[in-house]
Amino acid sequence: MAQFKLEIALPDRPGSLGAVASAIGFAGGDIRGLQVLKNEAGRGYDEIIVAIPGSDTTDLLSVLNQIGGVEVLSVKPL
Repeated sequence: MAQFKLEIALPDRPGSLGAVASAIGFAGGDIRGLQVLKNEAGRGYDEIIVAIPGSDTTDLLSVLNQIGGVEVLSVKPL
């Protein structure tokens, strides 16, 4: 499994992070680490370490981008 560091912005409200975690699982990913970076102006900014099968993040990013209010800011391989 390949690992990636994602930086995401999401609405700062209950259930937002749960929706992101569920989407990662739906795409076949496994969360290996999570750090809340900051909360600002009603948005949360998080860093998530994700392991996915293969090395193509297309499916993962597609699923995450379908969640209302979630924005993937960066994706970096580890």
